[in-house]
Amino acid sequence: MKFYMTPGSCTTGIHILLEELDLVFEVQLVNLLAGDQNAPAYLAVNPKATIPTLVRNDGSALTEFQAIAYWLARSYPKAKLLPGDPDGDARAIEMMDYAVGTLHGQGFARIFTTDKFTPNPADHEAVKAHGRDIVTQGFAVLDQLLPTEGYALGLFSIADAALFYVEFWADKIGIPLPDNCLKHYRLMLSRPVVRRVLMEEGYRVE
Repeated sequence: MKFYMTPGSCTTGIHILLEELDLVFEVQLVNLLAGDQNAPAYLAVNPKATIPTLVRNDGSALTEFQAIAYWLARSYPKAKLLPGDPDGDARAIEMMDYAVGTLHGQGFARIFTTDKFTPNPADHEAVKAHGRDIVTQGFAVLDQLLPTEGYALGLFSIADAALFYVEFWADKIGIPLPDNCLKHYRLMLSRPVVRRVLMEEGYRVE
């Protein structure tokens, strides 16, 4: 398989899942700042010009964090990356979608890619502030859903991988995490696979 990723991005969550499953895959780096996502060669693989992209053994490309995470969980059920019952699986997808769609797609996107939300530089700070508000409110919601100890749904799941990358971003830009989110983040940082992935992506792990 070929995994198209950018270190420190949302693809870190998928990277963690691939390593958890101990799968063999080739990494293809996508430099977003250099515009690699818009290069013809990459658009031929993923015309959405987004990350992550996973090209599977049959040559077909799968895009979108949630779709890739779900496919990995269902394809390798022995790893138990989903709880395994209808309600538990739905809760995992619910939490993952909120992290990816709301915190990332609505909140962090305004902070990291401000110019996509307004053509006027004078509005940039207001857009970023709005993004921080969305992120802060989003973590407050997640804090109520997370247990006081352990992973999001008991055992490690695809939801934890999604939560981790937005928690990681918050930590890196100084957005405080509420208590349960902070406990979850620290738990994830103590997981050997997570530490290995961060080191592979060029981050120092304390």
